[in-house]
Amino acid sequence: MIETGLQGKVVVVTGGAAGIGRATAVRFAREGCKVAVWDVKEDAADLVAELEELGGEATYHRVDVSDAGAVEAAMAAVVERFGGVDVLVNNAGIVRDAQLVKWKDGDVAGMLAEEDFDRVIAVNLRGVYLCTRAAVPHMIRGGGGVVLSASSGVGLYGNFGQTNYAATKAGVIGMTRTWARELGRHGIRVNAVAPGFIATDMVRSVPDKVLEGMVAHTPVRRIGRPEEIAEAYVWLASDGASFVHGVTLPVDGGLVIGT
Repeated sequence: MIETGLQGKVVVVTGGAAGIGRATAVRFAREGCKVAVWDVKEDAADLVAELEELGGEATYHRVDVSDAGAVEAAMAAVVERFGGVDVLVNNAGIVRDAQLVKWKDGDVAGMLAEEDFDRVIAVNLRGVYLCTRAAVPHMIRGGGGVVLSASSGVGLYGNFGQTNYAATKAGVIGMTRTWARELGRHGIRVNAVAPGFIATDMVRSVPDKVLEGMVAHTPVRRIGRPEEIAEAYVWLASDGASFVHGVTLPVDGGLVIGT
C-alpha cells in the first residue's frame, strides 16, 4: 500500500467554509495536514476548531479570490504561519445563471447581464489564476507541490443557462493543462476535478423536479456527496497519484457518459 505522504503538509483550500470546500478541509485535516481555509465569510471559528480537533493545525483567512492584493496577503500569512505551502485546492466558485438571450412571445424577455458574466469570471477563473500565481513561487522554493482546481462536467459539455459558469470551468481545464506543461519541471503536479451533481446547499435548494432530472442523467442514479469530491482531492494530492499530471478527473457518477 502506498502511503499518502500528506502528514504535516500545508494545504490551502479556497471556498473552504462550506460544501465541497469544507469537506475537503476536513479530509486533509484527517491526514494530519496543516490546513488554511480561505472564504468570504467573516468568520469560521467552528470549522477551525473542528479541524484542530482532528489533530491538525488550522487557520482561517477572509479572502475574495478575485482580489489580487488580498490573495497575495493571505498567501504570505500562510507561509509565515506554516513555513510554506504544499497543496493548493482552488475550490472557490459562484454561479449567476441566466440564458444568453431569453426569447418569449416574439421578443427579448431577458439577457445574461454583463455584471453577472464578469463576476463569475472574476471568482471562478481569475481567482484560480491569482491563487495559483501566488502559491507557485513558494512551491518552487520548497521543492515542489500540488495544484488542484475545481472544474465541472459543465466545462466539458456545457449547460443551459450557464454561459459564464461553463466558460470558467472550461477555462480551468485549459489552465490546468498549460500549467502542467510549465510547472512539472519544478516538481509541481497540476490536476483538476470535475464534479457532477453534488449535494451542496445550492443543489438542495433546487426544485424536486429538477433534482429528479439530475438523478435521471446520472448513471449511478444518485447525487454525489461533498466527501466524495474531497476524497478525489486528497488522492490527487497524495503520493499515490505521483505520476498523475495534467488531467481533469470527472467525479460525477458517470454523468458525462449519461449525457
